[in-house]
Amino acid sequence: MNIDIRQAVIANLKGASHDDINKTILDALNSGEEKTLPGLGVLFELIWNSSSVEDKSRLIDNISTQI
Repeated sequence: MNIDIRQAVIANLKGASHDDINKTILDALNSGEEKTLPGLGVLFELIWNSSSVEDKSRLIDNISTQI
């Protein structure tokens, strides 16, 4: 079976409220499970693709200070 993780994550959150998305992210982070990382990666990809050059620079700065 071939699963398209990107499409599954997007479909699961399509029409979700701000609170629903927040809860989804917090649940994934708090679970500490490796299996949630691909879904968070999809969300990051959405953010990255819609970010300005300045926003991308801030994201990179933030990530680099956390590593």
